[in-house]
Amino acid sequence: MSETDDAAGVPDSKIGRASAVMATGTIVSRILGFVKAAVLAATIGQVGSAAADAFTIANGLPNNIYALIAGGMLSAVLVPQIVRSALHADGGQRFINKLVTLGITVFVILTIIATLCAPLLIDLYTNDPDPEVFALATAFAYWCLPQILFYALYTLLGEVLNARGVFGPFMWAPILNNVVAIAGLVAFQVLFGSGTQFHSPDVWTPGMVGLLGASATLGVAAQALILGVFWKRARLGFRPDFKWRGVGLSRTGRTASWAFAMILVTQIAGIVQTQVVFQAAGAGASATTLQNAFLIFMLPHSVVTVSLVTAYFTRMSGHASAGNLAGVRSDVSSSLRSIGLVMVFATIALMVVAYPVSVFFESDVDKIRAMGNVIIALLLSLVPFSAVFVMQRVFYALEDTRTVFLIEVAKQSVFVAGALVAGTLPLEWIGVGVAVATSIAVTAQLVITFAVLRRKLGSIDGRRIAVRYLEYLGAALAAGVVGFGLLWLLGGLWPAGFALSGMGAAALTIVGLGTLMSLIYVGLLALFKNSELAPVLRSLTERFSRSR
Repeated sequence: MSETDDAAGVPDSKIGRASAVMATGTIVSRILGFVKAAVLAATIGQVGSAAADAFTIANGLPNNIYALIAGGMLSAVLVPQIVRSALHADGGQRFINKLVTLGITVFVILTIIATLCAPLLIDLYTNDPDPEVFALATAFAYWCLPQILFYALYTLLGEVLNARGVFGPFMWAPILNNVVAIAGLVAFQVLFGSGTQFHSPDVWTPGMVGLLGASATLGVAAQALILGVFWKRARLGFRPDFKWRGVGLSRTGRTASWAFAMILVTQIAGIVQTQVVFQAAGAGASATTLQNAFLIFMLPHSVVTVSLVTAYFTRMSGHASAGNLAGVRSDVSSSLRSIGLVMVFATIALMVVAYPVSVFFESDVDKIRAMGNVIIALLLSLVPFSAVFVMQRVFYALEDTRTVFLIEVAKQSVFVAGALVAGTLPLEWIGVGVAVATSIAVTAQLVITFAVLRRKLGSIDGRRIAVRYLEYLGAALAAGVVGFGLLWLLGGLWPAGFALSGMGAAALTIVGLGTLMSLIYVGLLALFKNSELAPVLRSLTERFSRSR
């Protein structure tokens, strides 16, 4: 493939620069997301805070509903049509006017309906909680559900920009969301204070609920509306057009249907998860803790895996469209080996520093351990999660979303069964149990996906991949043993220890242990002449240096 002949008609050099910009935006956004979560935990609590769990459920509803209604359709159907519309005489402006007008209209109506149904939605996700918790969650939901409209706007405006080759704003806009939300939390602390007094639902006033809920929604609104500023750069304007013939909704087709079905299955499993963990609201690690643990879990995946897969997926799609299965097999093997090098180490390293990381969310040692245990349980699935992410892109490149859906059904079935078992545990262990169920389900998904993909492609270099992963694991465990030993010496396992004594001490511990373990890991791989090390380091360095 030449530099100017990629599948989307965008030069490879521009895609490289764009992926670097997007990766950098993701890093900044994830860091600010971490800060936001830590500030929220400091403000209204996390482990054992019924109010925090009520807010987490309410603030998650808009994303869940939006993903269920539109996530599959927009990604699988409308975005390709935006690209094709650019070939029209008007550059696709009329099509975009129709599309955005239709999207705004539909989601305004949907938002109004969902907001009116706030009590029913909270009841669905929480399954008969304490009446005070239910009332607080419902009050938050009234403020948060308008986010549905702004999530839709963000996706519509952002995908139009991406289709026109303006990639950066879509990935950088969430940074503004985090900044606005953090400002709202700071305002809450200034006006009302912070601490354990906000853990109980009965102390919350309408003003408190309004400030926290409105600032969360304002952040999502800012994330969406800022994209309008960049439309001039893409030579776009907007005039409402209610003549919706030609938008293409009648051609959603099989791809969108399977995508929607997969999202539906995921959302059903999500409802089960929320109902199970909400039993521990106010008593142990519940919805908020699980959400923040997943935020930490996603850091290495978002920053490294997504960045590396961007390049591989472009090449993989080209090989698939040309019927070059040998090329696809080579891409799968290479991408899995490259991503595994980072993810195996990230798993061990994050397990070692899980307790110090939790210090940024909790100050009580028992609660630090509760969150750390959830993080460790989730990390068991980091490598399978990233590997599945790669292999799913193969099915997408081959335009086989049906297989992805069927595997997702199997995964979520395993998860639901595990989550229901976790719901029988003592309240303080339910969050850990759900995290373990997640790891078991993702591992099962990996095994099934690998087997199906191998059958589809004939071979995907399984023995070579396994050998490399064993090499990574050996080096990572050696680094992890040293890191754990130093963590023990720094008092990272008991209440009076330095590593858990405060955020400053925790930060020093994380940076120090992380740096040392990284040097040991890279040094061991270099010593044993691991063939993947140099290309991965070079790829990551080039990718992030492009954004400067």
